[in-house]
Amino acid sequence: MAATTQNGSSAVSSTFEKVRTWLLLPSWIVLGALALVPVLLMLVYSFLTKEFRGGIIWEFSLSGYDQFFFNRGLFGDEAPSIEWTYISIFWRSFWQAGAATLLSLAVGFPTAYFIATRPAGSRAIWVFLITIPYWVNLLIRTVSMKFLLRDQGPLNESLMALGMIDSPLQLINTNFAVQIGLFYSYLPFMVLPIYAAVERYDFSLSEAAADLYASKWATLRRVLLPVVKPGVIAGCILVFVPSLGSFLAPDLLGGAKNFMIGSLIEEQFKGNAGNWPFGAAASMILLSIVLIILMLFAHQQSRRENEQAC
Repeated sequence: MAATTQNGSSAVSSTFEKVRTWLLLPSWIVLGALALVPVLLMLVYSFLTKEFRGGIIWEFSLSGYDQFFFNRGLFGDEAPSIEWTYISIFWRSFWQAGAATLLSLAVGFPTAYFIATRPAGSRAIWVFLITIPYWVNLLIRTVSMKFLLRDQGPLNESLMALGMIDSPLQLINTNFAVQIGLFYSYLPFMVLPIYAAVERYDFSLSEAAADLYASKWATLRRVLLPVVKPGVIAGCILVFVPSLGSFLAPDLLGGAKNFMIGSLIEEQFKGNAGNWPFGAAASMILLSIVLIILMLFAHQQSRRENEQAC
């Protein structure tokens, strides 16, 4: 049994307090090597110069950022104008990621609620069924989705057999195909956090709301959602961020007309014709925008919690 101090706190916590830094050191090393160092390398590369045959020259330059924001003509000798091409790709990426997040939320929330309200003995089976398709590599799953949506694929053939359409629908190389690909790729990231939040929810609160003549919609909006809100927020973040940088779904399902920022960055590091400084600069711009959004959101949430506490 752990000893307690005069003020009631555990003596065990004070014991581990002395060695906490050493216990956390392996985690810090791993996080630094696998997360911080690659980001710092990308930051350094974004300020270097592109070598003519690919790769980099270790000379400081802002050419990567300049290429992203400004168009100076084919030979670089014209007056600079705003480069809307890459800005539009960024906008398309945010729009696609946002739509995929909303679609995942619309499907994931009822799914998570359904699983959390099953008998305790069967919940593990439902979670297993949600996650088992994701034991397969993402590339294989995206290719299978392309097979499903192609003109002679199972979806079109089924619709034609039912007489719902006369000719195959053009689904590949469309925004719809990209949305379906992103939705299918990251749906469990929405379901699992919400499921964990709903599972901890005290359903007696819903019963109390019903006793007070609250409608099901009012109970959902004013009782359930405020409690499971952290799970919803976590799910939205876990879907939005990887969708924003995805390149498999746009490349395989969207085609050139549905280029996204992940595809743009990936292209810069392929082959000898790639532009590493420009790719690194685009990566840092994307990372900066995401971090700013998350920081603003965290600040807003912290301010709301402080207002509620007061």
